[in-house]
Amino acid sequence: MWSGIKMKDKKITVLLPAYNEEKSVHSTINQIMEVMSSTKLEYEIIVVNDGSTDSTKDVLDRETGITLINNPYNLGYGASLKKGIKNAKYPWVLIVDADGTYPIGDIPKLIKFADDYDMVVGSRKGKNVNIPFLRRPAKWFISLLVNFMCDGKIDDVNSGFRIFKKEIAVNFIRLFPNGFSFTTTITLVAFNNSYSIKYVPIDYHKRVGKSTISPLKDFVGFISLIFKIVMYFNPLKFFLIPGILIIIAGIIHGAYQVLTDSLGVGQLPILLILGGLQICFLGGIADLLNKSTK
Repeated sequence: MWSGIKMKDKKITVLLPAYNEEKSVHSTINQIMEVMSSTKLEYEIIVVNDGSTDSTKDVLDRETGITLINNPYNLGYGASLKKGIKNAKYPWVLIVDADGTYPIGDIPKLIKFADDYDMVVGSRKGKNVNIPFLRRPAKWFISLLVNFMCDGKIDDVNSGFRIFKKEIAVNFIRLFPNGFSFTTTITLVAFNNSYSIKYVPIDYHKRVGKSTISPLKDFVGFISLIFKIVMYFNPLKFFLIPGILIIIAGIIHGAYQVLTDSLGVGQLPILLILGGLQICFLGGIADLLNKSTK
């Protein structure tokens, strides 16, 4: 069905990070090989074993047709992806998890858009989406915050199933964290640097084995990262909105005092207005400096 996919540069590195995935990594690799072979595209598979403490390394040592990188200990999801990207020999990189959550059979659905976009993301909005209940509120809030910061144009900010030009990751690799925020970062980096992004609806299955994500810790990390990236690439928007809100609060409070207090406007409204103006000016200066260094 997918044979003969037209792609200008038919060379793809499939990158698979693995940490304690002894129950699913073998079947995931087999599925990748089967699907990629059907596309008739030139590809390689790089698996980064991130210091697994189960038998994942033993399983991978028996695999053929892959390039295996073993981290001496657990360095993190992002660190593993960065190491894999540095070792990738092809101009396109496709990342997918080894835990059975993403539909490997949908890889061609992403690849077929690669000619027209710089990044194609599997958006977890298909008919069968199994996101753990405890992670749903955090995912909803992160999505709300990201789309507020990015004008509502990001469909799935941290999907781990995507294909992108290697140059995107290489150009901004210094910004990528070692933890689970890698996918969030590369999404925001691509968006804020005018790379074209396509979102393709996919299913999301229940993972095989135990998750290594810490909901509270990673949620705080995601929020911090979003603010850092937006402030790095679009400081005016980061500072302008709170600055204007503070100014409005000062004006409203000052008007209320004029109408209800015989002494007139007090110090607080003036401080709020001046403080808001300073924040707006700071955003403007940061934006000018940001543009002058590009």
